[in-house]
Amino acid sequence: MSKTLDGAGGLVSVPALLHRNATQFGSAPAYREKEFGIWQSWTWSQTNEEIEALALGFLDLGVAEGDFIAVIGRNRPYLYWSMMAAQMVGAVPVPLYQDASAEEMAYTMSHCGARFVIAGDQEQVDKVMEIQVELTEFEAMIYLDPRGLRKYDSAKLTQYSAVQEAGRSKRAALEPEMKARIAKLDYDSTCVMLYTSGTTGKPKGVVLSNRNVIETAKSSSEFDDLRQTDDILAYLPMAWVGDFIFSVGQALWCGFCTNCPESADTMHTDLREIGPTYYFAPPRVFENQLTNVMIRMEDASPMKKRLFDYFMGVARKVGPSILDGNPVSLIDRINYQLGEFAIYGPLKNTLGFSRVRVGYTAGEAIGPEIFDFYRSLGINLKQLYGQTEATVFITAQPDGEVRSDTVGVTCPGVELKIAENGEVFYRSPGVFVEYYKNAESTADTKDTEGWVATGDAGFIEESSGHLRIIDRAKDVGQTGNGHMFAPKYVENKLKFFPNILETVVFGNGKPYCTAFVNIDLTAVGNWAERNNIAYASYQELAGHPEVLSTIQSHVEEVNASVAQDAMLSDCQVHRFVVLHKQLDADDGELTRTQKVRRRIIEEKFSDIINAMYDGSDTISTTTEVTYEDGRKGAISATLDIRDAAVQTVGAKIAAQ
Repeated sequence: MSKTLDGAGGLVSVPALLHRNATQFGSAPAYREKEFGIWQSWTWSQTNEEIEALALGFLDLGVAEGDFIAVIGRNRPYLYWSMMAAQMVGAVPVPLYQDASAEEMAYTMSHCGARFVIAGDQEQVDKVMEIQVELTEFEAMIYLDPRGLRKYDSAKLTQYSAVQEAGRSKRAALEPEMKARIAKLDYDSTCVMLYTSGTTGKPKGVVLSNRNVIETAKSSSEFDDLRQTDDILAYLPMAWVGDFIFSVGQALWCGFCTNCPESADTMHTDLREIGPTYYFAPPRVFENQLTNVMIRMEDASPMKKRLFDYFMGVARKVGPSILDGNPVSLIDRINYQLGEFAIYGPLKNTLGFSRVRVGYTAGEAIGPEIFDFYRSLGINLKQLYGQTEATVFITAQPDGEVRSDTVGVTCPGVELKIAENGEVFYRSPGVFVEYYKNAESTADTKDTEGWVATGDAGFIEESSGHLRIIDRAKDVGQTGNGHMFAPKYVENKLKFFPNILETVVFGNGKPYCTAFVNIDLTAVGNWAERNNIAYASYQELAGHPEVLSTIQSHVEEVNASVAQDAMLSDCQVHRFVVLHKQLDADDGELTRTQKVRRRIIEEKFSDIINAMYDGSDTISTTTEVTYEDGRKGAISATLDIRDAAVQTVGAKIAAQ
């Protein structure tokens, strides 16, 4: 089939979309970046010129078709442009997590055989230089920010602006080759390679084609009526598929503006200044924002606290119904409008959500209490379900059909089926091409008919067609007495409390459920300051008797809630430990997208888990940690093991 007919309206590649935008929306803003406290802006025509200059510079450097170009750094227009420039010359961009260690980068770059690297700053340059002897195919590195690099050996280093200038100066000679390479691109050409988070092993390189990215961007944009006038804030890791589809795929398809914050520290300030109309965040971000709100209310005057509590009661009662256009009494509407004036409006403005028309959360399950809190404010927050191998979108919640207990209906073009063991399978235009250099895993994940195994257990509601995810299929099991064990359900309920940052629940094949808890240092530290409680470290605060008693009350409150669910009532937590350290991606306990690596945690903290089941009241342990500079160390602690009250369920007594 010809390229014109094969693509979405003839748009068969990222460069084709970019050219369309430069032609149709030339004077409209395409990218903004805050630097030195000032917002800088580029129109679509300016963006196209910047990207073409870089692409020509790539040709001057000798970038060949099929080369892999690693991109490492925080969200900046220049780094998004480098991915598009790579595609213009037939190369494959491979964005990496900016907080990845040098060792993690070595694996990824060696696996794909990256010849070139685009590094955002000195930190990323240093990490690549540390591992360059392991990178047999690495040839050159292009750096964006020159600060700190003046005295570095320039044999393999070239400044980003110099590459662009070389491209501009040699345009006449190089442009025919660039155009020829763009003309070769079609729907089946590789668009990007993204690595999985590696929750169970080494990350896998997911190859996504132009077809995957463009068809998904097109259908998802139409699903939510995304517009050329929308604004998004690009702050999530560039290596994550969510950021790529929102900040590149949908941005190019719709022609809306991608805004990059100055830094992680200024993200919330920049969010308020931009006021995005389309917003996406994983549950951890919404959890942290809610924690900050609750901390502020603890510091508020008694009058403000009473007003907040009263109007949040009104919001929880009628907010979601008003948002969905359902009937609400006149008195409730008036009360809600008063709450909008006094509480909800100022709060949304503080959070940066005043203009949000479409909001999504995904990546893992969000606690229903957290989800309902935002919707009660009038924020159109919805859930979607997806993965890297699907180019994000599998299911999403249509307006008017938003619920906290489902992840929506199938996205346009997606088919679903549930296997006999409850595992969810899907098929769609977004299904990945392959795992790079891993035919065996590709065959295990995607069958010959294009059905992909998600690894998640769930079911489709017959009445609504909505998909409900129970948990990761490998994590769902049975307690020792044969009842269902689904840890994520309990973990999300626990994380609703501002004092709790992370939890890991155990119980598969065990006589009862137990849990690890990480306190939220910001929230608990604020409590300690208000009560004049001195502490010198996370470990000291986590072991404070009053903190342990507070966490115990949270666990027991969740147990009372879990007991109401007949299917999952056996997941009540009988014993728990507040860990002496925060679970950390640098220590291998979390992925770079902040997902719990359950098997590694079970192995690393096996002594603590065993103590929770052998009746011990305390456990002395030593744990290896990784410092910010990469050095290894160890911390020791004696931890209290707490018993939590569990609830009677029907005629069954939950024995401790």
